[in-house]
Amino acid sequence: MKYVIVLGDGMADEPIEKLGGKTPLAFAKTPMMDYLAKTSEVGLAHTIPNGMKPGSDTANLSVLGYNPEIYYSGRSPLEALSIGVPMQTDDIALRCNIVTVSEEDNIPYSKRTIIDHSSDEISTEDAAILIEAIRPVFENEIFKFYVGTSYRHCLIWKGGEVKDITPPHDILGKVIGDYLPEQDVLREMMEKSYDILNNHPLNLARAADGKRKANSIWLWGAGTKPHLDEFTAKTGKTGIMISAVDLLKGIAVGAKMNVANVEGANGGLHTNYEGKAEAAVKALLKDNNDFAYIHVEAPDEMGHQGNIENKVQSIEWLDSRVIKPVYDGLKQSGEDFRIMVLPDHPTPIRLRTHTSDPVPYMLYDSTKTNQTDNIYNESHAASTGIVVNEGYRLIDKLFND
Repeated sequence: MKYVIVLGDGMADEPIEKLGGKTPLAFAKTPMMDYLAKTSEVGLAHTIPNGMKPGSDTANLSVLGYNPEIYYSGRSPLEALSIGVPMQTDDIALRCNIVTVSEEDNIPYSKRTIIDHSSDEISTEDAAILIEAIRPVFENEIFKFYVGTSYRHCLIWKGGEVKDITPPHDILGKVIGDYLPEQDVLREMMEKSYDILNNHPLNLARAADGKRKANSIWLWGAGTKPHLDEFTAKTGKTGIMISAVDLLKGIAVGAKMNVANVEGANGGLHTNYEGKAEAAVKALLKDNNDFAYIHVEAPDEMGHQGNIENKVQSIEWLDSRVIKPVYDGLKQSGEDFRIMVLPDHPTPIRLRTHTSDPVPYMLYDSTKTNQTDNIYNESHAASTGIVVNEGYRLIDKLFND
């Protein structure tokens, strides 16, 4: 038996008037998911424990079978594992977003508005140039920057302190003053980064090309060095992570899973969907992994952008360019297999950030043929009455039911 999780990050949503009162998942044309649903279990799962913030960090730990209340030590430390940062026990890792803030003349940094948490999904190559620009000013024996992927980077603070800082995607369109870090050193670093980056030649060229400037850093997601149990020892299954983002790769590194590097996978709408599907089929059938976790970031990014059409498009491409080729490849092999499809958390268009609402999941088993009237969307999942209250137990359904 082979096992697959296809996770559309932030795919769940709320009914939208422009879509005729349907969610993007319900509105999207998803013939493969529709086909699988007819013989699948469909229900809801609570991936965010009560009292914890709804993030891809806590939610994906849950989906992989790690109780966030036990294993979570902060978001950025998980990303640091993927980047290869040599964290020490007294180090604090912080996510360093390259963001766009407003650039009105003669106002203090605290009065600026956050426009885009991703700086128009800046490329890793461009972001690396900007990180290099701030390094000489901020780096020393205490602070070190590490380049990640696209707008997502890492700052290590030796002997630092963990305090909660609001993620930039939670305050899009808001004045930033009330959300800046309590720690003076971090706040001053963010403020000075604007002075360095706003008129950097790269940003002037971006503005001339009609792109948003990547004109500030935003520090958040602080945490300590993580400790995850080995995935194979925990589940008895060998597994591979297929994702464009360092958070998911870092979880896999911490759990001693294999990690696929797919060329052209970038965490955006125009990622290499087919490459991810091919990597999963190869890992399962040729490299003899038991389990593949395919993570697609695009629905979440489109939710943060508030882009209805592109969120629908990302779900349709997930269906046709990931789920279908994975299903076809496994079916043609003659192997028995199970595929679970779900989001980690909702990212509603209305809010442009995450919520803790339960997410719809679908579990398909190639050995089961009993027909149902199931369809895969939020409202139908709620109507089935099947609820997994502890999301970290969801993986038991995949491996053991």
